Amino acid sequence: MNINATLLGQTIMFVVFVWFCMRVVWPPIMQILTARRQSIADGLAAGERGKHELELASKRGAERLHEAKEKASDIIAQAEKRAAQIVEEAKGNAKVEGDRLLAGAKAEIEQEVHRAKEGLRQQVADLAVAGAEKILRREIDAKAHAELLASIKQEL
Repeated sequence: MNINATLLGQTIMFVVFVWFCMRVVWPPIMQILTARRQSIADGLAAGERGKHELELASKRGAERLHEAKEKASDIIAQAEKRAAQIVEEAKGNAKVEGDRLLAGAKAEIEQEVHRAKEGLRQQVADLAVAGAEKILRREIDAKAHAELLASIKQEL
């Protein structure tokens, strides 16, 4: 065995092996690596897009939250305004009802005073008749002198 022939044989075999790898093995490996590189790039791009969309969604969410807070404060302000109006209406209704009750009570008092005056007039007229009867010592006919008694009542 000659070392030169062995070395030359191994060199030829190595060159054949390299040529075989470059023709048969290397292209599928390169395709796989290219596809892997592309999928990694796509994944990174999708991650960046997702990150960007997340930021946009965060901003939209913050804007919507701000809008919702503004609407809520507007609704609360309107509710407070309406509550104040209802209180004012209730106060006005209560005042009107109080005035009506007061007017009714005054009218009732006036009626009672009028009845009391009429009662007193009747009693005074009866006393006057009784006094006149005692003075004259005779009986006065109330039916006959009803007109006279009515005029006396009016004067009292």
